This record gives sequence, structure tokens and C-alpha cells, in this order.
Amino acid sequence: MSGAASDFEAVRAAAEAAARNAYGRLLAYLAATTRNIAAAEDALGDAFASALATWPASGIPDKPEAWLLVAAKRRFLDGVRHARVRNAAEPTLALMEDDIADKADFPDARLKLMFVCAHPAIDEAARTPLMLQTVLGLDAARIASAFLTAPAAMGQRLVRAKTKIKDAGIAFEVPDAAELGPRLEFVLAAIYTAFTCGWDDLAQDARTALDVEAIWLGQVLASLLPLEAEVHGLLALMRHCHARRRARRDAAGAFVPLDAQDTTLWDKQEIARAEATLQRAAQLQRPGRYQLEAAIQSVHAGRAASGRTEWEALSLLYAALAELAPALGVRVGQAAVEARVRGPEAGLQLLDLLPDAEKQNYQPYWAVRAHLLREAGEACGARDAFARAMGLADDPAIRAYLAAQLDA
Repeated sequence: MSGAASDFEAVRAAAEAAARNAYGRLLAYLAATTRNIAAAEDALGDAFASALATWPASGIPDKPEAWLLVAAKRRFLDGVRHARVRNAAEPTLALMEDDIADKADFPDARLKLMFVCAHPAIDEAARTPLMLQTVLGLDAARIASAFLTAPAAMGQRLVRAKTKIKDAGIAFEVPDAAELGPRLEFVLAAIYTAFTCGWDDLAQDARTALDVEAIWLGQVLASLLPLEAEVHGLLALMRHCHARRRARRDAAGAFVPLDAQDTTLWDKQEIARAEATLQRAAQLQRPGRYQLEAAIQSVHAGRAASGRTEWEALSLLYAALAELAPALGVRVGQAAVEARVRGPEAGLQLLDLLPDAEKQNYQPYWAVRAHLLREAGEACGARDAFARAMGLADDPAIRAYLAAQLDA
């Protein structure tokens, strides 16, 4: 690549990152001021496209977010003109001239919009996906994957939710303190899903920042609701996982499973922060799903000090978690741990109990099943399961790891 081409690509990559990092904040502001998420998305999408076409040549502006906001406002105004509803929209357009700081009656504009997306008038099944798409910038396909749902079905669910917001005139105002509690579980689910989407992205592309952003949102939420134990539980969970980020790949970029990770690469300060946060959650004496998941990660973190994993403790924690929140991922994790404690047959028995419709396209299920079948001496079944797991893996590093296991 020539020097000029290289510079162009570098500027373009920086422009893409700047645009993507600003997406949630800008959409929260635009949607709050226009009360029309679909129109705000369209306007912001056009602004992004314009930025990616313009910035590589003109250079990144000093204030990329301000540039994008101005461009999106112009796009929105154009849209209004084309729809010939300018007169009716004038009050809304006037709101857009307000300074963001004047609206800062919530610690973060994105967090505010997330609580709005959990409005009781919106279908419960759509609340968290709506936050992920409109506030955190995930596309419908990625959201559908996280919720083990068909992309088309998820897309329809999101369209219905946005139509509901527009038609019902749902207010984009800060919910009263009494309204935050009932909406909290949906906000927590959105933050955790965003974190896992960033965490799963081993390719280190721009989405990598999503897990860091989720942790930041968790910190803001913890300062807003300091007496909510599950908020601290989720924050502890994310910090524990994030502490291991550097160890998940070797020097050549190959995937390294948790058991094989070099614990000297784990971030000890982040682990200490996670432990302190989990202790704060425990002091509030209201146990929950996220605290149990954080406790599981705490046990794994203990290997850095002791050199061993306490599998019996993990077995007890997974049993409690599966009882409280029997999600597919939890039950697959429980099967993997039970195999460590009581042998591969015990793990396979738990896997066999999972509904066929749920597990058929769930990659972690096939990966765990493959390992357990191999340990049980069922080589043919293991090879089939490894091949299935490879076919369902999106990340090349994961596929390469599974291919190596297949040939082992």
C-alpha cells in the first residue's frame, strides 16, 4: 500500500471509530429532542455516511460529535421539509437548538434514554433490544444472535416498538425515582448484553470498545442507584471478565480458553475492583442473578492466587444460578462444571436435558458437548460435535481452535 493510501486508510479508520463511539450519545440526544427514534436514526445514519465520505479527505474535525450533531440536525430538517410538516414540527425543531448541558438532569443521556425504552407501554420483549439498537448502536442481526432469535423476527419486534413510541407519544422525560426500579432489570440486561457482544468480539475490531462502554454505564448506574445490589453485581461481573481480556489470545492471536490462560496476564487491579464491588453488593443482602455470576467469576479469579480452580464451589454456584435464572448459557456452563466435578457423563446428562429447539444452533452447546464426548471416549460423536461447533462459530480464532481440537 502506498504512503498516501495508507494515510487515507488510517484517517478513515479513525473517522469510523469516532463516528461509532459517538453514536449512542448523539442518538440519545436526537431521539430525546425529536421524540421520533426512527427519524433520529435516519438522520444520524446519513450524518455518519457523510462523515465517512468527507473526513478522510478533509481530516477529522476538532469536535467530531459536534460535527455529527450538526449534520444530523440538517438531515432531520431536510426530512421534515420533504414531509411538508415543517409547521407542525417547529416546536420540536426549536428544542434541538438547546444545549445538551441544559438537559443534563440525568447522569448520562444514553442511560436516560435506556430507562425511557423500558416504558411500561412498550412490549417487555422489545425493551432491552430497543435499548441495544437505538442507544448502544447494535444492529438487529447482532441483537437477534444475543437473544437466540431469528433476525427477521427481531427486526419486526423493533419496528413495532418504535411505532408504539411514536404513535403513543411516549414522553422522553426522566422517569420519577419510583419508576426506575421496575425498569431497572431491562436496563441491566441491555448493559450486560452490550458487554457480552464486545467481550465476544475476539477480532479486536471497533466493537471491542463496547464492553468498556458497558462497564462505564454500569459505573454511572451504580452511582445513580447505590442501594440496588444487582447493579453492583453486574458491575462486579463485567470487571471480573474484563480483567482477563489480555489473556484470551496468545502472541500469535490464537484463542486461549479460560483453563489455559496465563494468570500473570490477568489485571490484578481490575480483579480487586471487581471483588470490592461484589462485596458492596453482598452488603445490601439482596442476592440475585448478576451477583451469582460475579461470584462464579470470582472463583475463577482465585486461580491467580492459589493456582487451582475450586470446581466444587463453582458447582454449587451454578446450581443456584440455574435455579434462579435457567438461561441456555447458564445450563451449558453448569454442564461443563459438573463434568469437572463428577465426570463427563454427568455433564452430558445435563446437556441432554436441554430442549432441542434451543440448543440446535447454540455454538457453546456443541463446543462443550464435543469436549465431553471426547473425554467420555466417544470419538465419532466428538468429531461431529466439533464440526458442528466450528460451523456455528463466527470468529476465525474460535474456528481455528476448534479445528485443532478436531484433529487432536
